[in-house]
Amino acid sequence: MNAKIEELLSTLNKKEEEKEKNTVLWVLAIIGAVAAVAGIAFAVYRFFTPDYLEDFEEDFDDDFDDYFEDEEE
Repeated sequence: MNAKIEELLSTLNKKEEEKEKNTVLWVLAIIGAVAAVAGIAFAVYRFFTPDYLEDFEEDFDDDFDDYFEDEEE
């Protein structure tokens, strides 16, 4: 009889440990999914946002070239 009780208790302990592992796994899966969605959203944002600095640098180079062309004449 005593062996049966110990067997039942060990089975209950194993089930509790499995539930804890399952909970940790779900939490990590949710965090990973949120991070993946955030990464995709950031990549889409960077792709569609125009690069204003690039336009500014091109305008500056054009003005700089015009200055030297005036000196040569």
